[in-house]
Amino acid sequence: MLTDVVIEDERWADVLEAVSEPAAGAVLNRLSIDIAAFEICIMGCDDARIAELNTEFREKPTPTNVLSWPSEERGVDFAGGIPELPVPDPTGMAEELGDIAISFDTCKREADAENKPFDAHVTHLIVHGVLHLLGYDHIYDEDAALMEGLEVEILAQLGLPNPY
Repeated sequence: MLTDVVIEDERWADVLEAVSEPAAGAVLNRLSIDIAAFEICIMGCDDARIAELNTEFREKPTPTNVLSWPSEERGVDFAGGIPELPVPDPTGMAEELGDIAISFDTCKREADAENKPFDAHVTHLIVHGVLHLLGYDHIYDEDAALMEGLEVEILAQLGLPNPY
C-alpha cells in the first residue's frame, strides 16, 4: 500500500482510511510515479496536536489544516519550476516520500464554512500534502498556479469539483 494511515484522533477512523490511498495514488498516477515504489505516512490528529507540530516545525503556534514533511527536498530554486520527481529504488524496496499530518477540527471547520462535503475537502488536502512531498509549493504566484492546476486536474479525475 502507498499510504500508512495513523489515527491519533478517533474521529478520523472512517474518513482518513477511505480517502488517503485514492487521493495519494491519484497524485502519483498523474505524475507517472510508480505507486508500488513509494510510501507515505498520513497522521490524522486534532487541532491541539497539529498546533504543536506547526509550532515545532514552522514556529507558528496555531492549528492548520495540513502539514507535510518530505523525506527529501525536491523543490526548485526558481518560481514556476517543475520539481524533479523521485526515482524508485533499484532494489525494489519501497521508499518513504514523507509524512503528512491533518487536523480533524480545522478540516471540519473549513468544510462546514465553505459548504463542502467533508470527505471531498479532506481528499483535496491529501492531494495538496502529497504535492508538497513531491516538491510543489505555492509561495510564489507561478508556483501556486502550477500546484493549484494540478490539484484541480487530479480532483477532477477523482470526480470532485474545483476546490478554488
